[in-house]
Order: sequence, then structure tokens, then C-alpha cells
Amino acid sequence: MQAKRAIVTGGSTGIGVAICRALLAQGLDVICLSRREAGLKDARLRSISVDLADAEATYRVARELAASQPATTIVHNAGAIREKALDQVERSDVETLARLHLIAPLALVQANLAAMRAAQYGRIVLISTRAVQGLAKRTAYASTKAGMLGLARTWALELGPAGITVNVVAPGPIEDTEMFDQVLPPGHPTREKLAQSIPVRRLGTPADVARAVAFFTDPEAAFVTGQTLYVCGGTSVGALTL
Repeated sequence: MQAKRAIVTGGSTGIGVAICRALLAQGLDVICLSRREAGLKDARLRSISVDLADAEATYRVARELAASQPATTIVHNAGAIREKALDQVERSDVETLARLHLIAPLALVQANLAAMRAAQYGRIVLISTRAVQGLAKRTAYASTKAGMLGLARTWALELGPAGITVNVVAPGPIEDTEMFDQVLPPGHPTREKLAQSIPVRRLGTPADVARAVAFFTDPEAAFVTGQTLYVCGGTSVGALTL
């Protein structure tokens, strides 16, 4: 049963909802951890409210779940941007996003590691961003999301012998998400300009990201670990200007 349970963070909207839907389609029971209720209803989906930027609350929920409902698939999707020019960035911006982007997945993986090792199976996917390659006004966001790449490569080396894979999906501009809409609201003239600057000439969708996640969480994807897959329409190849 452990191999049939997944934890998804940030499943209340956008990419998180699409990921939950994809994992349910894979036959997994899903536990959604987010500040708000999960964005879809399903008999096999349980929603737990928690602020993942609160390290103590995250560790507490992680331990409680691991004691009663351990998971062998973890997808850490929850994130925040805090768009600011360098001279406006505050220490609290970096500290908060470090807890959300780095400490939260650490807590979840550590809590469920014994179950994964016992099962000799695990799938860990971290949702980063194309912005790790550089994007203006993303000091806190890009730096902490970049840390996910280091986590994945390190954990892949440590956990590979136990049948546990660790990979990263790094989305580019994805429409129909709260974070993207905060930066470029619907109807903003820059949205179409941005879409046309992307090699595939469109913005991404949550389903585009969920398909990449579903590849990494598939039990058959056992020979791919420590990798970063950019789901960005080709923007990781060249420059991206918002």
C-alpha cells in the first residue's frame, strides 16, 4: 500500500491540481498539503491544511502522516515568488522561501524515508523553475529554487541503491496559475508578447507540467534520477524577458 500513496504539496490551484489529477490517474492515493483545500475532489484524495513556510508545522504534519499513512511518492510543488528588485529584497524573503522550497521537502522526505527504504521503492519530484537560469527580480525565488537542483542530485546519489529516484521539473511561463497571474494578470498586453517570444509560441499549461511529473513518478521510470527536466517551451535554451 505504501507504493500506492503520494504526498503532493500546493495542490489547491494550478499546477498542483494538475499533478494531483495525474497521480490519481496513476492509481495513487493522494494527500494534498497546502494552506487551502485541494483544488479537486476525489474519494482517494485527502486534503490537509498547513503553511509549509512554517518549518515547525511542516515537520509536525510530516511526522504525523509518516506514522499513520507513509508515502513512497512525494511531489513538492508548493512555491512563492516574492518578486523584488535586488535593493528591495529583505532577509525575511530569502528565509521564508528557503523554508518553503528547501526545508519543507527535506521534512517530508526524511519523515517518509524509512517507508521508502523498507519498500525498496520511492519517487521524489521537486518542482523548481526555469528562473534558476536567471531572471530579474527573482533573488529569493531563483536562489531557493536553484537549491532544489542540489538537493535532487545529492539525494539521487544517496538513495539510488534503495530504489528511490529523485528528479526535478523546472517549468517556464505557465498560464492559469496564481503565481503567473500575479506577475502578468489576464489581459495584460505583455502576455501575448511573452508567448510569441517562446520558441513554441505559446505559454505552458499546468497539464504540461503534470505530464512531466507523471513520467518521473511512474514505477517504470527507475533508471532516471538526479535529473532536471525543463518544461518551458524552449526558453531554457535562450533568453526570457518579461
